[in-house]
Amino acid sequence: MFVNSFIFATNPFFEAFTHSDLLGKLIFLGLYFLSICSWFVLLHKIWLTYQAKKYARRFHEVFQMQKSNPLGLDCENLPKKRTINPFFDLYKVLKKHSLEVLAKNRHFSRLQENESNANSPSMLSLSDVDFVASHLSTQVALEVKNLEKNLYILATTVSLAPFLGLLGTVWGILTTFSAMQTQASANTHQMVLSGLSLALATTVLGLIDAIPALIGYNYLKNSIKDFAIDMEGFSNEILAAVELQYRKVD
Repeated sequence: MFVNSFIFATNPFFEAFTHSDLLGKLIFLGLYFLSICSWFVLLHKIWLTYQAKKYARRFHEVFQMQKSNPLGLDCENLPKKRTINPFFDLYKVLKKHSLEVLAKNRHFSRLQENESNANSPSMLSLSDVDFVASHLSTQVALEVKNLEKNLYILATTVSLAPFLGLLGTVWGILTTFSAMQTQASANTHQMVLSGLSLALATTVLGLIDAIPALIGYNYLKNSIKDFAIDMEGFSNEILAAVELQYRKVD
């Protein structure tokens, strides 16, 4: 207990917080709040992106083993993971719309052909392939949107934290000069030290908040951008496998 009290007593940020006025305390609390939010979003997004890439690679390996029958994977019986798996979601979109189009073509072929040819396999036309491809592109955009969700908190921290630190700096210097003009000489020394500690501590806290948020934001944006390219490549791969198996020869 004594050790904890000694650590807080000798902590310059804690000292600056306790000796600051109401506005100074609000600036400190705002910087602490930004730090907590940015670190939570940063760590959560890094973990989420890592999990998404890991399970996407695993599903890609599963699909490679069933590539000769691209619509044969049973999505209901595949092991469910409580995490995001963009490749699995892309495959579900491909299978759903491909089967719908094949069922539609089979239905109209039965209406146009004789009963003897009613059981002939249905095929995909070029427009059908484009229809499925458009849904895959939409799903890729949705997956990227989910991965980038709440990244604006990091961008806001990068912009807002230095300004809050600057506000604390200006306010600390302002209170320092005000104290030097109005207070008696016996109290001036303490007021000057309090104002300067507020000015310096808020500047440091603003930079401590902004620098990790800036690094994490740039890292996540580049990582998600690279993963979006992988998702587009996988969607082209599974679409090509379906097209090779079910595309109608012109």
